[in-house]
Amino acid sequence: MARRTGLPVLALDDFYRDGDDPALPRLPSGLVDWDDPASWHADDAVAAIVTLCTERRAEVPVYEIGADRRTGTHVLEVGHAPVFIAEGIFAAEIVAACRDAGVLADAVALRRTRQITYLRRLTRDLREGRKAPAVLVRRGWALMRAEPAVLARQTALGCQPRNAHGTIRAVRVLARTQP
Repeated sequence: MARRTGLPVLALDDFYRDGDDPALPRLPSGLVDWDDPASWHADDAVAAIVTLCTERRAEVPVYEIGADRRTGTHVLEVGHAPVFIAEGIFAAEIVAACRDAGVLADAVALRRTRQITYLRRLTRDLREGRKAPAVLVRRGWALMRAEPAVLARQTALGCQPRNAHGTIRAVRVLARTQP
């Protein structure tokens, strides 16, 4: 959906920790808890956002979810775009830091029906070969059940819950009003 705005997009999921990082949070089963914000480099993400806002370009990681690690970097340029989109599962975790740094234009938590989110996530993850299909189905089902709590947390962290149409409309208005 972020790409539909026509604005540059920073994929915050590329800031995950490598799968062998000893700082990764673990589930009781011993598996990595990829849904825990500690599985992610929040400070690196904020630094990249600040750099994009001040220098209009930043070197950002490329993370291969199926490989559980960063596989390189690329330069993201926002050029003359008045704003850019930073999107990802942990975006709400850095709302306050971005606000404090003076680089937050808006913070949105996308609100969809849980079933639609589940199907879109599963389709994307299967297409991209992110994990074994059984893992994707189990994880997707758990995330679908947890979605109301996730949305409540994102709202508490400063995001405005909006549906897809409202989000795109708000982003377009914001892009027209920025210097």
